Order: sequence, then structure tokens, then C-alpha cells
Amino acid sequence: MRFSTFLLKYGEIGIKGKNRYLFEDALVRQVKRALSKVDGEFKVYKSQARIYVDCEGEYDYEDTVEHLKRVFGLVGICPVVRLKDEGFEELKKDVVSYMDEIYPEKKLTFKVETRRAKKSYPKNSMEISRDLGEAVLYAFPDIRVDVHHPDVMLNVEVRTDGIYVYSQVIPGAGGMPVGTNGKAMLLLSGGIDSPVAGYMIAKRGVELEAVYFHAPPYTSERAKQKVVDLAEIVSRYAGPIKLHVVNFTDIQLYIYDQCPHDELTIIMRRYMMRIAEHFSGKSKCLGLITGESIGQVASQTMQSLAATNDVCQMPVYRPLIGFDKRDIVETAEKIGTFETSIQPYEDCCTIFVAKHPVTKPDVEVIRRSEERLCERIEELFEAAVTTEEIIKIG
Repeated sequence: MRFSTFLLKYGEIGIKGKNRYLFEDALVRQVKRALSKVDGEFKVYKSQARIYVDCEGEYDYEDTVEHLKRVFGLVGICPVVRLKDEGFEELKKDVVSYMDEIYPEKKLTFKVETRRAKKSYPKNSMEISRDLGEAVLYAFPDIRVDVHHPDVMLNVEVRTDGIYVYSQVIPGAGGMPVGTNGKAMLLLSGGIDSPVAGYMIAKRGVELEAVYFHAPPYTSERAKQKVVDLAEIVSRYAGPIKLHVVNFTDIQLYIYDQCPHDELTIIMRRYMMRIAEHFSGKSKCLGLITGESIGQVASQTMQSLAATNDVCQMPVYRPLIGFDKRDIVETAEKIGTFETSIQPYEDCCTIFVAKHPVTKPDVEVIRRSEERLCERIEELFEAAVTTEEIIKIG
């Protein structure tokens, strides 16, 4: 069966007030962006508080659905059969054919729900539902009606441009359209956690930029490519991402030479946050995003997170803060980042980790340790941010 239209259902947008149209317009833009990567011609438009996609000519159904499933803001994707209004008897035949083809196994319950936007149609909504239900029951004796909990909700919309029939609802990504809630800077590593954090913040409508800390020759070009690959996967959901690649080697080595080794992770993390905040200010980001989860490693205890936050002027968002590793891995598998994240290419965080890191750092002690860096740290900081490599993804 050929589906010539998709009805797209949104969730939270529906409870917005007078500015709902702004979110709808943003959602339309995101749908158009997603479908621009699919072969075929598509018309995306709003009509009567709904969003539709008309498919012109030949198109790849599976690929189209797959791209629509990645659009934040959509909770349901309904493949629609669009019929010409050729009289009610013809409509009954078409609906029976639809049920026969879509549901070859007939031992099910159903209900017909009609929406009549074309008020000049000779039957009202209740009459249409009743008569179409009768036709289906007559054609398939094994099918039963259940108006409370049907296996199949057969939807019929009588519109001015034809009659739409659909019953399948493919789950969407949910959330809010990207770009409706500002922009933030993601600290992206090659691990499992940070790509998931980026995905979850983007799901709330936040546009992403990202920064990756590269440490050649201790980390390879393949390690950098791994991060680029992860950013590309996240961008399938979040849209285009500008990735800042920062050479962090000199700063790390200087910290390693000057500071107590049990504080290495915290002090390095603090300078990563400073650099990320530097780029955030230039890009008008409203916060930083990390993949930290309380207690997962030594640098993610409550005391360590407080010591990291101490250097930040803007908010730090940690969407995984209450997750355990299993939760994070399940999400990574769902969005397709897990297999890339576990590739054996080390990033700078794992290369320079201390053997016995402090788990309850005192902020004042950390600040005094950082005073040992005053001779060269500003120079190294400036060199790092002025030699960034920018990679545009998506």
C-alpha cells in the first residue's frame, strides 16, 4: 500500500498558549531539515493545528520514517492513505481494502474515529464512523468492535482536499523542536556519556555546539575521528553542530609537571571548563553540558563537581546526573552512539588520569595548587583557544 501523506503528531507543543505557532513553525523547519537528506520531494505544512508531509512522486518509505523518528518534538508519525472523495460507497470499499491489506491477521478489535473538517459532507462524523464500522464488520467476520480499548483505532478525516485514512502511529522522539530553547556548549569526549548528554539536552529544544580536547601525540588522529563520528551521530537528532577541537597537550603537561598528581583530574577538568566557557561566550551559548553522573568516577563526586563548578560563570547542565551506567548505555544503544564510543581509542581524560585521584577535593586547596601555574598558564590558555580547529558537522 502506498502512503502518500504523513500526519505528524506533537506532544508538549499542544499545551503552549498564544505562542504555540512559534513552536509549530520550528517543528516544521526541523522536519524539512530531516527530510532534506531523503531522496524524494516532500511538502511540509501546517493545517488546522496539525502538521502534514505530502510525498510527491517516488520516495523511500523506510528511510523517510527513520529520519522523521529523529525529529525532536514529534511524538507520533502516522502513515496516511489519501483518497479522493468519490462518494460514500466507494469510501467503504477503500476502507475495507485498507483494513485487509494493513492487517492480514483479522482476529483483532477496532474502532472507527472520524473527524469531519469538510462540513458540507452529507454525513456527520458519527454516521461516518457507524457506517464504515458496519462495512468492516460485514467484510471480516473475525473482527470485533471495542470502543474502549481497541487493538486498532481506524482514523478517518474528511477534508476539503480529500479523505485521509490512517491507523498506525509510529512513536517519535518526543521532546521539543531544536532551536526553541537557546544554545549550549557540549564538552564532548570519545566516551559513552557525553554524546548521550548532548542528545538529551537537544531533546529539550537546545541547539548544540561542542568542544573536544585533543592531546597529540598521546591521543591519535583516530581518537579525534572517533569524536567526529560521535558528533555526526548526535547531529542526526540535534541538527548541525560546530565542533571546536582544542589542542590541550601543553596545558596538560604543564599541570602534570606543576601540580599534585592526585589533583590532576580536577585541575585539568577546571581548565577544560574555562576553555569551553570561552567558546560559549563567543557563540552566545547559555550554558555548558557535560556527561557527568554522581559517583561514577572520582572526578564526579559531589565535592569534585563543586570544585569544577567553582570556575564557571555560566550554568553547567548535567542531564545524566542521576543515571546509573546501565541507563546511559541503554540510551547510547538506542541512539546509535554506543558501538562508536567503545572503540579502543583513548582520549586525553583517560591518558592523564591520576593513579590515586582525590575524591573529596577542597576548593581552596585546588585554588592554591593552581597558583603554581601562574607563570605560563595564561600563555598556554591563549595558544589553545587561538589555534582551535573548527569542524562543521551535519
